[in-house]
Amino acid sequence: MSGLLCVSELSAGYGTRHVLREISFSVAAGEVCALLGANGSGKSTLLKAVCGLLAAEGGCTLQGENLWSLPQRRRSQEIGYLAQRSECALSLSSLEIVLMGYNPVLSLLQRPDQALRERALALLGELGGAAWAEKDFSALSEGQRQLVLFARTLVRRPPLLLLDEPDSALDYDNRHRLLQWLREYAQREGAAILLCSHDANIALRYADRLLLLKEGALADDLLLREADACSLQSSLSAIYGPVDILRHAGYYLMTRGGST
Repeated sequence: MSGLLCVSELSAGYGTRHVLREISFSVAAGEVCALLGANGSGKSTLLKAVCGLLAAEGGCTLQGENLWSLPQRRRSQEIGYLAQRSECALSLSSLEIVLMGYNPVLSLLQRPDQALRERALALLGELGGAAWAEKDFSALSEGQRQLVLFARTLVRRPPLLLLDEPDSALDYDNRHRLLQWLREYAQREGAAILLCSHDANIALRYADRLLLLKEGALADDLLLREADACSLQSSLSAIYGPVDILRHAGYYLMTRGGST
């Protein structure tokens, strides 16, 4: 198996409850890989296991190194992880929240210098949040906070991004802007991106590959540039029940089965 991120026979769970069973896949440099599945299929558990927040069996390498054996600080430098929901409610400016993303590469009492502050501010601007830079983070809307936390995750440009529904609180325009930005980031930086989504159509539009989870097992691994409507319909129906796959403006769309 080759790729920037390689996962082999990963199994994980909570206590005696097994959630994931012997999952193997890889994500190449420059690739956006979307993880799809019904509620409870193990999507969030997989991200936690890969980044070392949850004990797991099997193997996981990043750029050829055993990811789980790396010291926590080094692992934090290599991975940008964004949880599905953040408990961050600090009364700090949005820019200060983004600057926290540099903590893994700074010494204990070191503060970000002017160059790092400018990079953080530029990233906020790219994501449409320059106007909130000095606003209290706790006073922002949920969608605005999500973009700030996303910027915090991205600011040090890690080679691996693990994102759990990064667009869940965003409006239509910001959702598509964020996913397009992710595609461009992956290609520009040569990063590997693994993201969970509940929106199959977002995944079909912006991902390079789909990993389909069903009841804790990997049901399919689809490279979208090689997939056709028939194979997508069969694989997605196994996850979501009867669906139809349509083609529009060069992209596939999923609708409920029986639509016209």
